[in-house]
Amino acid sequence: MTSSTMNAYDQGKQAFQGMDVDQQLAVLWFVYTKMGKSITPAAPGASGSDIAQGLFNQVKELSQEEQLQVQRDIASKANTQISREYGSLSPETKLAFWYFLAQGMDNGTIIPMPPNYELSQAGKDLLGRIEGMDFQHQIDFLRGAVLPMGAEAAPGSDI
Repeated sequence: MTSSTMNAYDQGKQAFQGMDVDQQLAVLWFVYTKMGKSITPAAPGASGSDIAQGLFNQVKELSQEEQLQVQRDIASKANTQISREYGSLSPETKLAFWYFLAQGMDNGTIIPMPPNYELSQAGKDLLGRIEGMDFQHQIDFLRGAVLPMGAEAAPGSDI
């Protein structure tokens, strides 16, 4: 990474982390939507995608309101069972989980973005920065965005 690319990457991560949870979820959704099929090799092909699929299936079985709350809980590191399960995943498995959520939103099994949703100007600016990155930097950005999400696993045999 060149220093200017690293600076843009760091600024992007800082901008993302400075957003509220709903804006973070929206940015993730738009990034996955815009990257489309190009992200496929980086997420579902990774080892652990069966684990990500299993966690996705737990979310898919919930009501739409509960699905949204789970995503908010994960993004805000709330101490819930699914957030702790997510927190124990590898970085690639976390990427796969968000990929499955984006696919679920596309096919209607996960609560979709409201049709009239308007991304904030900060979110639009961040998307523009992400779109200007090469593919590997986009994946690195996504990994950096989703890695700190989720709660710490509970000690002992509890998740």
